[in-house]
Amino acid sequence: MIDEFAKDNLHGRLRRDRQALLWKLDGLSEYDARRPLTPTGTNLLGLVKHMATVEARYFGEVFDRPSPEALCQWQDHVAADQWAAEDETRDQIIGFYRRTWEHADATIDALPLDGPGYVPWWPEPGPNTNLFAILVHVLGEANRHAGHADILRESLDGRTGVRAEYEEQIDEEARAAHFAKVEQAARSAARHGTTS
Repeated sequence: MIDEFAKDNLHGRLRRDRQALLWKLDGLSEYDARRPLTPTGTNLLGLVKHMATVEARYFGEVFDRPSPEALCQWQDHVAADQWAAEDETRDQIIGFYRRTWEHADATIDALPLDGPGYVPWWPEPGPNTNLFAILVHVLGEANRHAGHADILRESLDGRTGVRAEYEEQIDEEARAAHFAKVEQAARSAARHGTTS
């Protein structure tokens, strides 16, 4: 009974984070969805493409249920799954992500939490694993990248929130006041040499 609860809970959280990541693309131009927003080239559409590849590998190859989608080889990776090439459309990448969800969901539904898997690229804790460990790992990846997407989207147009239903109107005055308060605290701490 606890296994089914745990599995349903983890799976539900993964579904939530998938939707949050896609929501961060809503209303953006092609340029803003793709453009690099950090020195390492992190971009919103690239995060979606990366998570599609992550789910395809972890819920596919690890359980000997290969993805029907063509995937880049890990050794050819060099961040190939973290950006959208000029000839890749937003719809193609979102479609790839949604098809990957279906494949991943079928794996999650078909296996028990202790269903064995093998991750050859994991030197530590070792390549032998199970569905529970993979669900936790992929949920961590999804949550991490949804957080990246939050920050990227806020830097583009100020929109924040974990999901559309929680989005609040932007109060520029309140944001500016909060920013000023945080900045003042940082400057004051630096002047006074505050450490640990």
